[in-house]
Amino acid sequence: MSSSPSPALPLVPEVPAHAQWLGHPRPLFTLFFAELWERFSYYGMRALLTLYMVTPIAAGGLNLSTAKATLIYGTYTSSVYMLSIPGGTLADQILGSRLAVLIGGIIIATGHFCLAIPNENAFLPALALIVLGTGLLKPNISAMVGQLYTPGDPRRDAGFSIFYMGINVGAFVAPFVTGTLAQHSWFKGRLVQWGFDPLHSWHWGFAAAGFGMLLGLLVFVLFGRDIKAVGAAPPRVPGAWKNPLLTLAGTVVLWGLVRLSDEAAFHGLRYFFVLIPVGLVIWFGRSANAGTRRLGAIFVFFIGALIFWALFEQAGSSLNLFADRFTAKEIRGFEVPSAWYQAANPVFVILLAPVFAALWVKLGARQPSSPLKFALALFFLAIGFVLMVPAARLAMQGRVSPLWLLGLYFFQTLGEMCLSPVGLSTFTKLAPRHLVGAMLGIWFLGAALGNKFAGVLASSFGEGSAANLDRFFGQQALAVFVVAGIFLALVPWVRRRMGDVR
Repeated sequence: MSSSPSPALPLVPEVPAHAQWLGHPRPLFTLFFAELWERFSYYGMRALLTLYMVTPIAAGGLNLSTAKATLIYGTYTSSVYMLSIPGGTLADQILGSRLAVLIGGIIIATGHFCLAIPNENAFLPALALIVLGTGLLKPNISAMVGQLYTPGDPRRDAGFSIFYMGINVGAFVAPFVTGTLAQHSWFKGRLVQWGFDPLHSWHWGFAAAGFGMLLGLLVFVLFGRDIKAVGAAPPRVPGAWKNPLLTLAGTVVLWGLVRLSDEAAFHGLRYFFVLIPVGLVIWFGRSANAGTRRLGAIFVFFIGALIFWALFEQAGSSLNLFADRFTAKEIRGFEVPSAWYQAANPVFVILLAPVFAALWVKLGARQPSSPLKFALALFFLAIGFVLMVPAARLAMQGRVSPLWLLGLYFFQTLGEMCLSPVGLSTFTKLAPRHLVGAMLGIWFLGAALGNKFAGVLASSFGEGSAANLDRFFGQQALAVFVVAGIFLALVPWVRRRMGDVR
């Protein structure tokens, strides 16, 4: 999901004047580079995480089963999005965006450097630190970008597009750096020459992610003179801690339920994470009040996003394992670490985002409606997983061409272009004015649950054999085709509930 940073919090009433550079407030570029390096740290670590967990101890890993590793991975990635909800509230009520970003970045860097310690006891505490830090940083650095522009400033969308590009540049570069340090035989040979244990190469990759976060913090602090006027702490008022504490408590309860659903006796909880939104669609969608009916449409989009991310976010789990176990490790004699394939999505985003932006502008009023774009996103996603069916069958005979994975990531990115920016925009347009913040939290929640289900689905990937992988990919493709068909059939119903929002 590298193309979509967190939704910005509501704009502050007054926007300070800033020096301009290339037609935009100069602090935009400070935030651009700070976010670039923060995303470098996040995606650089993510590219290694599942692979490190399943690697045997003799090769420097944790030797976890695929099922356990992917469930941990799903819990980790979903927790990042869940903690963004109280993280945004805490900044909005107490800390201010700027201080929240600074504290969050320090905590993230600490977590990455804990992962750099070759001690399995540091592993889970390190993940917890990264989750806490990202929950503070992720929503609030986007909020700071929003606070650089007045509500009617026509440069606002372009400013966010520049900022989004920083995200994808960081996500593109990161796997090449951390993957080379963790997996490449050349670097392992260097470690031997320098007198270090090559089995600890994974931790050098994690350390590189930590240095990436430190670079982001240095940019934020050393070149952040102009952003001192952006994201300041709000005036202290009695009871300001109430909303952040209530939000945190609710998030912890939800996290506990999601974590409990991993236990065999409580797998049934997973159905409620989908059935409850379906019930809300029906309940709100049948209301006589036009504003309430819009909430029914919002939860349709919520379900679509949840299902989309459940397949899309397997990039770091099952698809990463397919790259490692069944995809060619050499291309024309050149060694290709499996983590490098994680750079495919961000580079496709960089290439395709301008194309889609131009397409929507050219089509104007003739462009597909938001619910139709969601249906198209799901169709593209399903096509990508269909590609993996013959790839899985070929994998039973030996390692396959990387073109299969690259084709999958291409179609996934097509889907992402139809869903991620569209969903965020549609949520904010459909939400009643007094519920915009809550609806942005719902958007985060859809991403969180989608990431969790991605880990659940990936847990059935298997332990090393390509047998039955065609069924693994085929069943998911078929299920998403069915969901996409349902979404297509629901387009008129959803559009009626959206009213004049397109």
